[in-house]
This record gives sequence, C-alpha cells and structure tokens, in this order.
Amino acid sequence: MTTNVVTFGCRLNAYESEVIRENAQKAGLQNAIIFNTCAVTAEAERQARQAIRKYRRTHPDAKIIVTGCGAQINPESFAQMPEVDQVLGNMEKLEAKYFNPEIEHARVIVNDIMSVQETAEHLISGFDGRARAFIQVQNGCNHRCTFCTIPFGRGNSRSVPLGVIVGQVRLLLERGFQEIVLTGVDITAYGEDLPGKPTLGQIVKRLLAQVPELPRLRLSSLDPVEVDPDLFHVFEREPRLMPHFHLSLQAGDDMILKRMKRRHLRQDAINICQKLRTLRPDVTFGADIIAGFPTETDEMFENTKRIVDECDLSFLHVFPYSPRQGTPAARMPQVKKDIIKERAARLREAGQRNLEKTLARFVNQEVNLLLETEIQGHSEHFLKVELSTPHLPGSLIKARVSGIKESSLEATVVL
Repeated sequence: MTTNVVTFGCRLNAYESEVIRENAQKAGLQNAIIFNTCAVTAEAERQARQAIRKYRRTHPDAKIIVTGCGAQINPESFAQMPEVDQVLGNMEKLEAKYFNPEIEHARVIVNDIMSVQETAEHLISGFDGRARAFIQVQNGCNHRCTFCTIPFGRGNSRSVPLGVIVGQVRLLLERGFQEIVLTGVDITAYGEDLPGKPTLGQIVKRLLAQVPELPRLRLSSLDPVEVDPDLFHVFEREPRLMPHFHLSLQAGDDMILKRMKRRHLRQDAINICQKLRTLRPDVTFGADIIAGFPTETDEMFENTKRIVDECDLSFLHVFPYSPRQGTPAARMPQVKKDIIKERAARLREAGQRNLEKTLARFVNQEVNLLLETEIQGHSEHFLKVELSTPHLPGSLIKARVSGIKESSLEATVVL
C-alpha cells in the first residue's frame, strides 16, 4: 500500500498536501496515511479525530501520521489517541526527512511556529485529479482576531518571492493545468516582509506579464481593507484575472466586527464590492461569515444577514461559531447553540437565494468553463456548469447556457 494524504480545511492545506504526498513518496514511505488537519473550528478537529478512528478500524496495520493546524495547535490531543503513530507540526510536514522510514524520529515533532521567518519554496509537479492548481504565495497571519487560532498554527505572515511563483506557474502549465489559484492564509498581506514591500496587486500584474501563456488566474480569500490600488487596476484591465472574489467578511455588524478585532466595518465591505462591480459589472462574490458570534443580538444578526444582499454575495461559507480554547472570544458571553444553528441556516438560505439569482443572469449567455470532469466544470465566475455532451477534462470550453439545474448551469458547447 502506498501513502495517502487526507486533507481537511483550506486551499493552502490542499497545496501543502501535494507537497506532503511528493515528499512521502520520495522518502519511500509505504502503508501509511497522513491526515492534514484543520483547526478553524472545533468541529473541524472533531471530524479529523473521527476520520482517524474510522481509518484505524479498517486499516489496523497502517502507519497513521497527523499533521496540519490541528496538530500544530493541539499536538497533545492527537498524541493521546492510541490510533496515532506520529504527530508532525506545520513546518515539519513539509520536510521529506520526517517521512523517511529508515530514520527514527520522536513520536511528536512540533516546533515553535512563531520562530519561522520564511515560507519554504516548494515546487510541486501537479495536483492529482484536479483541473486547477493552487500555489502558495504567502503563509501565516500578523493579525489576532479574537475568535481565531490560525496564527498559532501558521505563525506570522511571510511571503514567497515572485521568481519562485513564476517558476511554479510555468511548471504547472507544462503539466497541463489551465487555471492557477494564488493561495495563502492572508494573501492581501503579501509582500510586507519582502524587499521593497511589493503588494499583492503588483505581484499579480507582474505574474500575468511574465507568463502570458497563463489562461486563467484566481485569488483565494481577500481581506477587504487590504485590497491595494494595483489589484483594482489589474482587475479592470486583465481578463485573465477571473471575475470572482471571495472576501473574509466574518460579519456585517460594526459592533461585532470590532469585538472580532477585524479591521473593516460593514461599509468598507459594501464599498469594495461596489468598486469592483464598477470596474467589471459581471463580477461575482463569495464570503466567509460567522453565525452567532458571542454577544450577537437579533439586531446585530440582521445587519449581517442584510449585507449578504447589499454585497450580492452568491457563495457563502457559513461557520456556526464555536469557542476555541485560549481565544478572547471564548471568554465573551456566548450565544445559545440552537440560536447559532438557526442563524447559520438563515444565512445559508440568503446565500442560496442570491446564487439562484446569479445563475439566472447567465441563462442564454456564453460562458468559458474549465472542465473538472467530462461534463462538469466552473465558469470564470466560479459558477458550476454541466455540459450536455462530454469533453476532455482539464480543457477550457466555450459554452452557451440553456438553463438551470439545481445549483448549476446547463450548457451546450459552442463549436
């Protein structure tokens, strides 16, 4: 049995899982599974532990390695599990030597993530079973939101130099990938630690100029207050930068945003969506939103629900709030769990309504989609599209939308 990697959480974890997979193969690791965990919520850690126990029952002889943010922040919780053979931190998981079966290592190897000064420059050859590829351009976070433990799993913000990013993009294009996603923990903080302090917008502009053969470029989650003028400029002028943005909003009420220690207010979020829509009217938006943050009243929640329509958010990632041990928010007055659940459901309903309205806008329109399977893919606006006839996965296809099926567009290829 070869080594498998199970990924929980964000796109950055997906990227790092490919680094882990390649390193484990090079090291000769066999009959093992590596769980790359997430710690964004208590539920994410619970799901990881559940998956580990289930895997052990069906694979009693396999080696189980646990890594990722959950292992970095709470190594003891995984080390105490009898099913787990080894626990690695977020930096250790990216080094091949820790997967070498001929080298004896401690059962738990988790070093101080805050001591890390640079982002390792890992070049990977591709992504198994994916039509698009993720590239890590930044890691860590300098901010300390009151609900979040991620900085303690990822460390402080650090950026990958442009030359490495360009090399990675060219390598992945040679492997046949048609779309690249720039990812990180806080990518709008890109460049603060590099000479000359280049911004994310400047790097996007230079990347597209230096790699003219790159068909499609996407960005992962953006902090509203950190979007720089160069990013607005390149978005307006460069169609290869896809017209879809995912924003790290978290809430739409000013008092809750302040208690979260976010750096934007609700009007800042509305303003950025309006500006981007002015530059390219067809742009679509998604957002991360927390339901039931401590002290959230009915009125505060209604402010958050309204911003879904005010920003026309079509792709919502709704997180029911769960307290994370050691965070300031965990010590605040908590909202009852049944209320949190009900508010999360209402937010998802609001997002679904907006998605349906967005899908309707594209009926009888032509879209360009990247196929992930023979008949399914995503348009440039990140809308799911299903074709009437099969085509080669990984190819870019122009299609005309004929209708809507559930939460997808139905389309026919334009010859």
